[in-house]
Amino acid sequence: MIRAATPADLPELVAMVQALAAHHGDSSQISEAALARDLFAPQPWLQALVAEGPKHLIGYAALTQLARLQYGQRGFDIHHLFVLPDQRGAGVGKALITAILDHARAQGCSYITVSALESNLPASAFYAAQGFQDAPVKGLRFAKVIA
Repeated sequence: MIRAATPADLPELVAMVQALAAHHGDSSQISEAALARDLFAPQPWLQALVAEGPKHLIGYAALTQLARLQYGQRGFDIHHLFVLPDQRGAGVGKALITAILDHARAQGCSYITVSALESNLPASAFYAAQGFQDAPVKGLRFAKVIA
């Protein structure tokens, strides 16, 4: 079953965020407090859907809002999509994508984006199988650390 995340999900969500970071060779600094702030504050920064198994969560998706202001379009970026390793290949990721699309439509969105490392061929194949098309970034992207 796919549903919106609740505060009771925070411990399992933190563990899965840490597992996804480790999968990509990153270190995670996420805490329950930071995730609660981002998901459940009066003006949340992120939205999350969770895949619930019989005894615990088995996956999640974290969404960030996007806009194409000049076209009057809303969208979501799938910031994270994660399924526990022992649940992969059982349709959980596909169910999360279906729920994301339903959620996006309900929010008035007209598009969804997602990124994957070029070296992550399983993710690329998964997204292509779900109907996503290549959308390479055009131009340069800049960042500045705010201290």
